[in-house]
Amino acid sequence: MTELKQQLAETLKALGPRIKRAPEVGIILGTGLGGLTKEIESDVVIPYEQIPHFVHSTVETHAGKLHFGRLAGKSVMAMQGRFHYYEGYTMKQITYPVRVMKALGVKVLVVSNACGCVNPQYRAGDLMIMEDHINLLGDNPLIGPNDNDFGPRFPDMSEPYSHRLIEIAEKVAMELKIKVHRGTFIAVAGPNLETRAEYRMMRLLGADVVGMSSVPECIVAKHGGMECFGMSIVTDEGFADCLQPADIPHILKTAADAEPKMTAIMKGLIGRM
Repeated sequence: MTELKQQLAETLKALGPRIKRAPEVGIILGTGLGGLTKEIESDVVIPYEQIPHFVHSTVETHAGKLHFGRLAGKSVMAMQGRFHYYEGYTMKQITYPVRVMKALGVKVLVVSNACGCVNPQYRAGDLMIMEDHINLLGDNPLIGPNDNDFGPRFPDMSEPYSHRLIEIAEKVAMELKIKVHRGTFIAVAGPNLETRAEYRMMRLLGADVVGMSSVPECIVAKHGGMECFGMSIVTDEGFADCLQPADIPHILKTAADAEPKMTAIMKGLIGRM
């Protein structure tokens, strides 16, 4: 038995007696979507500290709790807080919860994040549906020996984010009269924000927004044959020619102000899957 299989067996043994129903949808709640947990009819809420092989979420805005319950008629498993590369965790630790989701029967992964925009047509407070991504984290969760029981050695990434789910989300947003963009997310290690030159480079590469998460989870989900959907809240503007110093309290307030719109779209999307 591989180390990953052994770890999963131990995690599932701990979670199994506490779960009433197998989850259909996995949700990773980043900055700006923690409020979605209020919409979940929770069966059980488990702190990460009580789950074997889960690491701890060290970011203040990430609660570090795993929710099991019902949302919009679907059985869900929601992470209230994720793990980041800049916290010092390995890619395998960051993405381990996605492996657990897959082992429990999850078929669709929904991720959220806060980001800065480099597309001049975007503004702080906007929402963007992730259509594609660029990995500049400097690492990949699939590096190392591959176990074919979890996925192929060379997984296809021609459609990292499901076109089917993107179309549903856009329809929901239109019905709710909420403006959304569709674009490319570029992932960097952080934790510092970017320099002027880096913002210019990212725009030249074709990115619309930049963040420090989501991409590793998507890669592992696709490796496991899961369907993915991602949405970002633009919390600050990375326009090189008029760049202002980062204001973290303002960034968090922008995320909080946009949260109800993202929550409404996510809830509508999950209900129509």
